[in-house]
Amino acid sequence: MMKTMLCSGAVLITVVLGVAVAHTEAATKEPGKPPGRVDQPKPSAALKAEMFRHYVDAFNQNDNELYVQQIPNAAAWDFLKENIPLLDCPDKEIEEIYYFRWWTFRKHLKPTPEGFVITEFLPTVGWAGKHNSISCAAGHHLHEGRWLHDPKYLDDYSIFWFRKGGEPRRYSFWAADSIWARYLVTGDDRIAKDLLPELIKNYEAWEGDHCDANGLFWQMDDRDGMEVSISGKLHPKAQGYRATINSYMYGDALAIAGIADLAGRKDVADCFRVKAIELKRLVEEKLWDKEAQFFKGMPRSENARLSDAREEHGFTPWYFNLPDPDKSVAWKQLMDPKGFYAPFGPTTAEQRHPGFAVSYEGHECQWNGPSWPYSTAVTLTGMANLLNNYEQEAVSRKDYLDILKIYTKSHHLKLDDGRVVPWIDENLNPFTGDWIARTLLRQRGSKIPERGKDYNHSTYCDLVISGLIGLRPRADETIVVNPLVPEGTWDYFCLDRVRYHGRWLTILYDKTGEHYKKGKGLRVFADGKEIAVADSPRRVTAPLPPLM
Repeated sequence: MMKTMLCSGAVLITVVLGVAVAHTEAATKEPGKPPGRVDQPKPSAALKAEMFRHYVDAFNQNDNELYVQQIPNAAAWDFLKENIPLLDCPDKEIEEIYYFRWWTFRKHLKPTPEGFVITEFLPTVGWAGKHNSISCAAGHHLHEGRWLHDPKYLDDYSIFWFRKGGEPRRYSFWAADSIWARYLVTGDDRIAKDLLPELIKNYEAWEGDHCDANGLFWQMDDRDGMEVSISGKLHPKAQGYRATINSYMYGDALAIAGIADLAGRKDVADCFRVKAIELKRLVEEKLWDKEAQFFKGMPRSENARLSDAREEHGFTPWYFNLPDPDKSVAWKQLMDPKGFYAPFGPTTAEQRHPGFAVSYEGHECQWNGPSWPYSTAVTLTGMANLLNNYEQEAVSRKDYLDILKIYTKSHHLKLDDGRVVPWIDENLNPFTGDWIARTLLRQRGSKIPERGKDYNHSTYCDLVISGLIGLRPRADETIVVNPLVPEGTWDYFCLDRVRYHGRWLTILYDKTGEHYKKGKGLRVFADGKEIAVADSPRRVTAPLPPLM
């Protein structure tokens, strides 16, 4: 039994029988643990940074550097070699795009009088807020950037949204969850605890103007960053109860509960877990289409019915581990060519639906068919959670690698002179790989040169680190590594110089033991000390050694 409550006071009013399913993989650790020093030497078990400099040199050579913020191309390598985990693997396209995405990410580190922000667009756009900030992809920024060695960029950015003029509710934004997710990597809870009052107020503000009497949150599709969607057309103002915003608020509720635990605020933690339990129930009861076996959008009106279209944002609940196991059947649609599977996909709407379109007319940013890296990143994060946390047969590790390789292949552009170079932009033709918005803006004579070039609207490196290589961030001092590389696919891989809970980690697999000369099988090192071993790329756990 439960009822709605406000949690800003000191007293928990309602008691609920049961517990929310956590969207992280561990209980909260004891607060106050120091994070360790970032300026400690970076021990390397296998890799040297210079092995990968050639990628950055090539990116610089091929780049038309139109917009410069904190770190120009000339300083890119010096920054990256000190700040990112190193990746070595036999799939050189994945390896190249991994470094490319870090190379583009550093372009978006923008110094301001209020500290650093992370931009979505490099050129100034009219719909952005202070310092060209946009909250739409800020959750992606925090998940991607949490692996940077220097914490100042994301420290500043987190505070900016709530104290320095940011507008966290201009677009949907899983703010608390993203700040919590960063804490799971760094082990440093200070920013999260400091921002707890603002995170609570932010949640309550969403409740005040975007939550209806039915308990569901609503959003306009373009404020979800997903304009011209099939389900959005069902309402005259494109307002709907969407799996996106409701999943984000579920994730935020659990994150606030976790942060409140760290801060010793049991009243707040209990209250927000109650909110999460109720929202989970409503999402599964109201937004799950039993016949279509998929989460769908529903227009914001009385007696409304679910959309008849499956849209890719229906995978969003798994980003936060919201659904019960019986909903896993939805993932069969990801690998179905009549569903979302495409050569440069996934598509944002199922291809069998009559409203599916890949249009070069009207708005340049449509979510009724084109593939968007934003959504692909959400889907792959949810897929990694599914493969790690659920017993299911809908998709496999092979499928995960397949979708990641499609996503990787999409990161290219054929230049006017015929050269093909790494590229990230706005939206893709899922059948040809053409960057649709770029094509249309050039045809229409856009006043902003290359608006979407190096677009910072998705993750990639986080997918490789936490998904493919399988470092699963946790709040406690146990490390979990569960590679999603299918056994027998790669003979070697290594993720090195990973900053995690104040330690330097190395995760490597060597089938023969001859590639890295560290022994056969999967091996995990912390501060140079081997802490876990397995004969194949499979799940291993180990306690982290004491902080140095």
